[in-house]
Amino acid sequence: MKRFFVLLLAVTVLSCQTSKKEKVLGLLADSAMVVSAHPLASQVGVEIMKKGGNAVDASIATQFALAVVFPAAGNIGGGGFMVVRLADGTSATLDFREKAPGLATTNMYLDGDGNVIPDLSTQGHLASGVPGSVDGMVEAHKKFGTLPWKDLVQPAIDLALNGFILSEREATWFNEMKEDLIKYNTVQPDFLLKDNWKTGDSIKWIELGHTLERIRDEGRAGFYEGKTAQDIVAEMTRGKGLITLEDLKNYSSAWRDPIVANYKEYKVISMPPSSSGGVCLIQLLKSVEPYPIKAWGLNSPETIHLMTEAERRVYADRSIYLGDPDFYKVPLKQMIDDQYNDERMSSYNPDMATPSTEIKEGKISGYESEETTHFSIVDSKGNAVAITTTINGWFGSHVVVPGSGFFLTTKWMTSVQSRVYRTCLA
Repeated sequence: MKRFFVLLLAVTVLSCQTSKKEKVLGLLADSAMVVSAHPLASQVGVEIMKKGGNAVDASIATQFALAVVFPAAGNIGGGGFMVVRLADGTSATLDFREKAPGLATTNMYLDGDGNVIPDLSTQGHLASGVPGSVDGMVEAHKKFGTLPWKDLVQPAIDLALNGFILSEREATWFNEMKEDLIKYNTVQPDFLLKDNWKTGDSIKWIELGHTLERIRDEGRAGFYEGKTAQDIVAEMTRGKGLITLEDLKNYSSAWRDPIVANYKEYKVISMPPSSSGGVCLIQLLKSVEPYPIKAWGLNSPETIHLMTEAERRVYADRSIYLGDPDFYKVPLKQMIDDQYNDERMSSYNPDMATPSTEIKEGKISGYESEETTHFSIVDSKGNAVAITTTINGWFGSHVVVPGSGFFLTTKWMTSVQSRVYRTCLA
């Protein structure tokens, strides 16, 4: 029986059938598919599968490639979430979000009067957290990978050292962030500080390429120890950041049980906390399930109103009940319960908008938080992987690690040793 995969995004596929229309809204693939934010990264994933790699192998290679060709969100200096669903029905999720440094304190972004200091948690060295992406890819390879590790990292090295052509959008990004690069870096990243980037210009990430070589040759130690780790800490010292060698060495990603729920006839497998995405997704689906959206139609006033009201209630819950499960008890079962979400929607009025200021979190009986990119991959055997990865702010904290050539993340949660927590639908 042939499998067909349909995705309405820019994609690269092993084989596909498309209409002859000038504007292609989607591609139909009968073998395998990679969907990412950059065609070069998607092509890397496809080539890995052509070599016999599975969807996890392709996702690792795509992740590293995005760190080169899509540095605004793709990264080795940030973190993310992975959801895996194997052809045999096995599912797993990996939490490799960045963490707060050990020296972090609860009020480190507040002034003496308890007010938030503007930009301190979003830009510069003090905003930077301990990266999780490399550790996450290493753990994914250990558990599900089939091709040699070096084969998965090499394509990103080639892109970094040989260079690639910038699109109009990418040239604009580099021009727009020039001021921040100068402001927030103790050692200026001269290779990015061109007077005027233009469409068709090429760029090479030489230092990043050599960092990836160390990761290729030494695995996890090639990033969390040795030269790369020393480069990170040296920049932290110069810029009064907090990440230490001990923070880097002690970082560990975590395999967690996925959230599994039903929406009508569909089974949904998604990411659990510390992501809020899976919980919010299930809550939203259950909130709107009883209503005749199909009859109302896509983007009809009734549908938009219903979805807006559901989102108001779900995000009120998110702001109170969601956090890092390693440090905070998340009422997961209650939040995705049918009865609970029916109760949350009991105040929904189809004829009137509810001001968000009037919506509070629900009551849980007995119960004692644009800068992200996502990619999805399905291989020819039916294994599927979804990864959401981020450095949070566009180009993270705007800090490029001198000698290693990559952006550090920004905006991690400010409680001591807490994992970063932001909405990521994965």
